[in-house]
Amino acid sequence: MKTLQKSLIILLITILASCNKDDPKITEIIYFPPLIGNTWETKPITNLGWNPAAAKPLLDYLALKNSKSFIILVDGRIVMENYFNGHDASKGWYWASAGKTLTTTVTGIAEQEGSININNKVSDYLGTGWTSLPLIKENLITNKHLLTMTSGLDDTADCVMPNCLTYKADAGTRWAYHNVYVKLQDVVAKASKQTWSNYFNSKLRDKIGMEGTWFQVDNNSVYYSTTRSMARFGLLISNKGKWDHNQVLNENYCNSATNTSQNINLSYGYLWWLNGKSSYHLPQSQLQVPGSLIPSAPNDMYMALGKNDQKIYIIPSKKMVVIRMGDPADETNFALSDFDDALWKKINALYQ
Repeated sequence: MKTLQKSLIILLITILASCNKDDPKITEIIYFPPLIGNTWETKPITNLGWNPAAAKPLLDYLALKNSKSFIILVDGRIVMENYFNGHDASKGWYWASAGKTLTTTVTGIAEQEGSININNKVSDYLGTGWTSLPLIKENLITNKHLLTMTSGLDDTADCVMPNCLTYKADAGTRWAYHNVYVKLQDVVAKASKQTWSNYFNSKLRDKIGMEGTWFQVDNNSVYYSTTRSMARFGLLISNKGKWDHNQVLNENYCNSATNTSQNINLSYGYLWWLNGKSSYHLPQSQLQVPGSLIPSAPNDMYMALGKNDQKIYIIPSKKMVVIRMGDPADETNFALSDFDDALWKKINALYQ
């Protein structure tokens, strides 16, 4: 019996020793780059069993389509990192509306710290008169309505001053893409007794080693950073709000943010876009379109989408984060474009 046990132990050791640590079938521990410095582990696409011949057509397409940068992470490691058209790793670029998801995240952090409740009305924090609505209608609007784009405010003007925020429907009964979400930054600032930037920096940016800054463009608050900083944020959210051993954002909120948040636009969470749903609405439209947002992309993908094709794609089933920054691929657009579907056909060629 002892001889048999010894033989089995030797066999097990031999099998484990023969395993290639780069075998794509072996589950990798998620990697997180250090908070300070530019060190970031890489992993060649050949070690994933991907097709290296598909990389050049993808990169040629990105360069042709006015891209500035492109990153793919798998298990947190950089699989592809490329810069185009004079851009490089040290240069920043604007997130546009992809940065809405930063507001989502910090709102969740403020709630977990007890500063706010997303189910409370906005006027609890900003006071009454932050819109032009009758008080009974204004008091229907909660922080969650701002997170889900269901405030009911008229979306024909981007202005977020009280005189521009007029009634269109009762809160919760109409989905419409609107810059009024930015009022959540005021809610967090008021509740925390800090500026939005200071709270954001201490509670999110610095905890995951991001670099960047906020600046105002018309009535919107826009974030500006390097591509790797955007990738760090994508990695945090892909790991359910946990950075290494630090739970920056609680998992329950992260799950709610990246799943359908209301029954009007099934492809929208808390300022995150969701792929693979049965229908969707687009900005500046009340039309319900059947089918998935990006048919060629994985159904479980969720996205931060910004004007002129700023992209964070997160694919849980592949433990993958994809970042694209740059000028508009074709013409100016608000969030989604034909570029997304064409790009994903080329990304798919890497691993299919």
